[in-house]
Amino acid sequence: MRIENDLGCRAMGLAVFHLPDLDGPELVLDGAEGRHAAVVRRIGPGERIRLTDGRGSFAEGPVTAASKAGLTVAVDHRGQVDQPSPRLIVVQALPKGERAELAVEMLTEVGVDLVVPWNAERSQFRANPERVAKTLTKWQAWAFEASKQSRRSWFCEVAPIASTAEVSKLLADAALAVVLHEEATVPLASLTVPAEGDVVIVVGPEGGIAPAELDAFTAEPVRLGDTVLRTSTAGVAAAAVLLGRSRWS
Repeated sequence: MRIENDLGCRAMGLAVFHLPDLDGPELVLDGAEGRHAAVVRRIGPGERIRLTDGRGSFAEGPVTAASKAGLTVAVDHRGQVDQPSPRLIVVQALPKGERAELAVEMLTEVGVDLVVPWNAERSQFRANPERVAKTLTKWQAWAFEASKQSRRSWFCEVAPIASTAEVSKLLADAALAVVLHEEATVPLASLTVPAEGDVVIVVGPEGGIAPAELDAFTAEPVRLGDTVLRTSTAGVAAAAVLLGRSRWS
């Protein structure tokens, strides 16, 4: 059995499933994940899959048994993927309807490490306890599924819904903090991305960031380009720009 570092290339073509405990030569994938793999994906004996704890560790091997309850995997390869650096955080103002799911999925797929839902002044989000809990559960589920779909070893996380004051604190502690603003003159692509620490991008709601919010943020206003993007796509475009100048280079 080989144990080695892995950048994720071996996962190409392999279905990825989440399993918190990867100890042992033989692993059982049961519960919701196991049923999904065996019943929905119809994965059977002889097929190779990758299991990950979502925190960098993974185990691969052929399926030796399958039932409606799940799969049994004989591990023949293990690895550990280093945590990405710098850590990329996107503060996403709460979009309407299905645009929220689109935003979370794309941010996860592109490689964002943490998504922070933000109840901005113009988000039109009623923050009652029941709706807050339901929204957070949905966002976390979208990030979880998109992490597996994009074959990540480090799963994207979703923080609790943040207030403007909490976002301001996050920006103050960042190694690089930017807020996307259509009237900014500094191009995002011109910035130097630090090798370590947190890089935070703030994406406003469809109605724009309120002046009081902009004043409260210790972040440089930047523009993406000559066009104005929807809130559901601006974050992934900005993340791709900064990843291209750091982790992807």
